[in-house]
Amino acid sequence: MFILGILILVILFGINLMSKVKSAKFGNRLSAFAMFIAIIYTMIEAELLSQPIVLLGISVGLFVGYYVAIKVKMIEMPQTVALLNAFGGLASAIVAIISINMEDKFVIITGVLAIFIGVVTFVGSVVAALKLAKKINGRPIVIKGHSILLDMSLIISIITAILMIAGAANKIISIYLILILSTVFGILFSLRVGGADMPIVISLLNSTSGVAGSISGMVIFNPLLISIGSIVGASGLILTQIMCKSMNRRLIDILIGYKKKNLIKNKSLYDSIEEKDSESINKVSEQKLYNHFDYGNLNKVTIVPGYGMALSQAQSKVKELMEALEQKGAEVDFAIHPVAGRMPGHMNVLLAEVDIDYTKFKELEEANQEFKNDDLVIVIGANDVVNPAANTAEGTPIYGMPVLNIDESKKMFILNFDKKPGYAGVENPLYEDSNTRLILGDAKESIGTLLEEIRRDNTSQTVNEKKISDKNISYNNLKKVTIVPGYGMALSQAQSKVKELMEALEQKGAEVDFAIHPVAGRMPGHMNVLLAEVDIDYTKFKELEEANKEFKNDDLVIVIGANDVVNPAANTAEGTPIYGMPVLNIDESKKMFILNFDKKPGYAGVENPIYEDSNTRLILGDAKESIDILLDEIRG
Repeated sequence: MFILGILILVILFGINLMSKVKSAKFGNRLSAFAMFIAIIYTMIEAELLSQPIVLLGISVGLFVGYYVAIKVKMIEMPQTVALLNAFGGLASAIVAIISINMEDKFVIITGVLAIFIGVVTFVGSVVAALKLAKKINGRPIVIKGHSILLDMSLIISIITAILMIAGAANKIISIYLILILSTVFGILFSLRVGGADMPIVISLLNSTSGVAGSISGMVIFNPLLISIGSIVGASGLILTQIMCKSMNRRLIDILIGYKKKNLIKNKSLYDSIEEKDSESINKVSEQKLYNHFDYGNLNKVTIVPGYGMALSQAQSKVKELMEALEQKGAEVDFAIHPVAGRMPGHMNVLLAEVDIDYTKFKELEEANQEFKNDDLVIVIGANDVVNPAANTAEGTPIYGMPVLNIDESKKMFILNFDKKPGYAGVENPLYEDSNTRLILGDAKESIGTLLEEIRRDNTSQTVNEKKISDKNISYNNLKKVTIVPGYGMALSQAQSKVKELMEALEQKGAEVDFAIHPVAGRMPGHMNVLLAEVDIDYTKFKELEEANKEFKNDDLVIVIGANDVVNPAANTAEGTPIYGMPVLNIDESKKMFILNFDKKPGYAGVENPIYEDSNTRLILGDAKESIDILLDEIRG
């Protein structure tokens, strides 16, 4: 018992670790390892580990688990979770069937409960998985006499259990009857739930799989099974209640199909939504509405991911979009609705898969407080969770459900497959809002449209900037040049181009060195590592003090992706984050070329007066492209 107690505590500790993104992976592995040890310990205690059939079962389980972990795609995770719930329920039912003793009334009661709940979990989870995998229609399905059949299957099961306790029923016949009734109940229960309610059902079935396991533990008097099943059941139920609260719906309403008449009336809408994957639509005209949007003036952007992102497997493109916007100087966050997707945490998992920093994820309440400060909100494959009709459309399935108030932002880009309503079948007035731009079609392609615009905006923005300063500099007369690398070089992965620039200048007869500020980049020695990676001689690297002594002798200083570390405002702008920080005094040189992405302040938020200096030439845009401009000039 002591060992079992320790294992239970380890599993609980692992679950606690899963509440934090940084430790979630370790917590998951720790709990899984403790569970594996618990299984082996139980087998040893029962003297079953030497049985070939037991060893075969463990081996098959390990192989199947490993295969699923390797082969299942993230888009298939919701149905995979549903199937795992299913097998948990089935295992509990099998344990109860084998262990029922007609002489013990407690065992009969717990056994019947374990069979009924286990089979309902198994069948309901299989139906849910089939819906999520689109093997059957994903909309709520209600047949004639649905509620009556559901109630009768439950009532007859209870009567059968009472007869078994009273000793008035045959064990085998009774078990078969309960199996049939629980199967019917599971099918009917899960068929009439669909659409936006699926994440809640998955969470509930996860809870019932734990409850079934706990009750089957009572049947065989196994304290470990009772404890772990209770943990799973309680945590699943808590999550279910949280999600119901987030949707402003009662669990019983979801289970009995309350207000589903609205959904059935919109059957044609559901059918059209189910056909999205095969539909081909020309949306070019929709995509040309805002070709001249100024991405350079965006300070704050929020991205709202939804099931459309998952369906298109566009999470990598979303990361690319985030990075492109950040390169333009925008702060980018993600607003995640608790029921977005098809399982709890669906969006979080997909975004974490492509290494998007979890600190960027904002939950419903926090996001709603921030939308009024957003210059732009980009919705990717979400509908019901951003539909303001939830506040006004009484009698609809989403009425009263808290939604993301994206209409409080200055501008909205909605990247959805089409303009049809979401699963709730309620028209979204945002589609007609004057502040909305619709980009319809596959999420990947729509994000590609935005990326093209952002990059085209870079070009159009920087062409004139590149002509601001004269290019009448004789590269042949340069004797001493210093290059100042910064984070922009790292971001563009331009170190190879920097080496090429150095060699081109040296071929013209110039002596080229590198001035490296100690806090340039994102870690100590960041610039040194990148330059050494392309075999630039480390003797060319000058630290702050040495470099500052030499700038007055430089004919030219070329800054590549650095701002705060060369900002002379550090000497004068009291009260700013950089005031008093030693900087590279590049303004002492004869000429300065600044190759930065844009003219916006650096991370310290302090304007750089060097940008307006008469000795400065600005070449704005991606570092690689800007270096190419210089290389063309040097070689031309």
